[in-house]
Amino acid sequence: MTKRITIAQAWSGDADCLNCSVRKSALFSGLTEDDFESIHQPVEQVTMPPGAVLYKAGDTGKYLYTLRHGLIKLVRYLPDGSQRIVRLMCDADVLGLELLVTPQYEHEALILKTTKLCRYPVSDILRLSHTNPVLHKDLMARWHKAVTDADTWLTELSTGSAKKRMAGLLLQIMDKDSRECFLLSREDIGSILSITVETASRTISDFKRTGLMKEITYNHYILDIEGLKAVISG
Repeated sequence: MTKRITIAQAWSGDADCLNCSVRKSALFSGLTEDDFESIHQPVEQVTMPPGAVLYKAGDTGKYLYTLRHGLIKLVRYLPDGSQRIVRLMCDADVLGLELLVTPQYEHEALILKTTKLCRYPVSDILRLSHTNPVLHKDLMARWHKAVTDADTWLTELSTGSAKKRMAGLLLQIMDKDSRECFLLSREDIGSILSITVETASRTISDFKRTGLMKEITYNHYILDIEGLKAVISG
């Protein structure tokens, strides 16, 4: 579902942008009212269900996205047809930054749970980034975050014991305010952590048995944050 928002609505808060939980970390958070007036196309709010594809690798891109709420996996497919999850995108992350230097998306973006996004035309972002130092600095900061996240992925989620990798993943995907998380499929966990599905299932069972994760409803858990951190540092 897509909802078009005029710049006047986005600025005044008529579309609830003013009270958006990720407003301070959204892509346009540092722009002024005059900056918004120079944007040629409306910002759009997009809601997508689990299993939907936001875009595919190789698609010509027209939009960048700020993830307001939800979870998205970025996937690359190997020559043998298997997939590797290269990163998870969470609240306030920006998708499609590669469009600033190349016309095509580099990954397939798949929705893991109901997700709300704000969609921005890349043409306006490119034009504004050349004249607005605030936006340019923000874009550089987001590039840096993407590189840092990739480093974390390699160092914390692809090395060490299965328990340490699992603990790191759970801390990444949990809701920081509530300590709750919705668990990914065992197949996705195996792909992310480079472990077998059997090892993923066995590790989750062990975490449940020792109280590191307690099931609230099906596939919905509350986490022992300090306990998980101890697993990582142990």
